[in-house]
Amino acid sequence: MLDNYTFGISSSLLIQALDVFIVSFLIYRALLIVRGTRAAPMLVGLASIAVVYAIAKPLGLVTLAWLIDNFLNSIILVIVVIFQDEIRRTLTNVGIKPFLLAQQQRPESGPNTLDEIAVTVSKLAKAQLGSLIVIKRNVGLEQFMAEGVVLNAEFSRKLLYSIFVKESPLHDGAVIIEGRSIKAAGCVLPLSFNPDIDPNLGTRHRAALGLAESSDAMVIVVSEESGSITLIIEGRMYRNLDAASLQELLENNATAGGQRRQSGRFMGAAVK
Repeated sequence: MLDNYTFGISSSLLIQALDVFIVSFLIYRALLIVRGTRAAPMLVGLASIAVVYAIAKPLGLVTLAWLIDNFLNSIILVIVVIFQDEIRRTLTNVGIKPFLLAQQQRPESGPNTLDEIAVTVSKLAKAQLGSLIVIKRNVGLEQFMAEGVVLNAEFSRKLLYSIFVKESPLHDGAVIIEGRSIKAAGCVLPLSFNPDIDPNLGTRHRAALGLAESSDAMVIVVSEESGSITLIIEGRMYRNLDAASLQELLENNATAGGQRRQSGRFMGAAVK
């Protein structure tokens, strides 16, 4: 009888351990899915609110605790509204890709790649070929890649240049570059509706600014009318750049959250 009792306890502990393991693994996989997307910093923000709530109650911060408590009562609805795009994309990915597969590491854009991009952009500007080039940093851009033509091609100057010649069927959309790879072309970016934007700026500039406002990507625009080069980073616009200044800005801002060094000649060109 004692053996049966011991066996029952062991079985119960084993089931509980398995339950905890499965839940922990599912949470881990969910975090891997949102890592590098816009959902990641939002989750950090929600976690910060939960921490403040946990601290507020013991400290007797009644009003603050009451406000956060009312917010957390609707947390499911808040999560669905805030993360609706990520939830839809995640459910789609679960159906397409095995949930248990690990995600591949995302390579960073090195100085050589940025140099080649700057040289290619300079040639596009001289030919007055309108261009829209997105360089991914930390925030994922998969939703925009999915709406374009997925290439996953090794980066080369000739390929990047050929995409934007007027005979190319992809020249009107954006190219997304990640590390040493041209991930997609012909991508449609969200337009910015900022009322303070220069009314003389065209659709490419508005699309570049729209993406820069919602992600940490570096976006390069070549004007088809004037051949001028513009770089937009986190809503800040650097206009009328040459190849050297473009390359320097790209290298100084290649890593999101890193040190941003800006020489005097850029500060005058930067427009918020």
